[in-house]
Amino acid sequence: MRKTLSLLAAASAALTLSACLSFGAKPPPTLMTLTADTARPAAAGRTVPTSEAITVVVPVVAQELRTNRVPVRTGTTAVSYLKGAQWVEIPNALFGRLLSETIAARSGRVVLDAKQFTFDPGVRLTGTLHTFGLQADRLEAVLIYDAALARGPESVETRRFEARVPVAAIDPLTVGPALNQAANQVAAQVAAWIG
Repeated sequence: MRKTLSLLAAASAALTLSACLSFGAKPPPTLMTLTADTARPAAAGRTVPTSEAITVVVPVVAQELRTNRVPVRTGTTAVSYLKGAQWVEIPNALFGRLLSETIAARSGRVVLDAKQFTFDPGVRLTGTLHTFGLQADRLEAVLIYDAALARGPESVETRRFEARVPVAAIDPLTVGPALNQAANQVAAQVAAWIG
């Protein structure tokens, strides 16, 4: 009988304690994503000669961006994260898909995911997403992307793309649209560069 009471008491204590523990931060009520301003029409098929497809590789990022949180730079060496703002997934994956969609819609070329490049590696777009967040002292959403375009085995071009969009306040409601606008500006610049 005592053993049973002891087991019930232990189980009750464990259940009470488990209600107090949390194994992760509570997500915000809404999550942010990126949406392309220019999209391909549904059921639009394309055919291109071999080696003219474009393979978009998900950009490389520093540890600061390997999270679904939004970085806020508060000086040259200080970084914090915006409270209540969270991406649906890490921003380099979101930006890579937005780049693919924008390049396909604006250039009319076949754009492949890096997992599909064995079909035809063609032109390869790689790069580094250096900055994708807020600059608190300037009240700006900032995106800086260094792109590298390999048009064949003998030719590689590089170019830096940057967009800065003013924000009225540093809060999730104004930051999401500003970062989406910055991402679309850079994606349009990259699409024009590729041609």
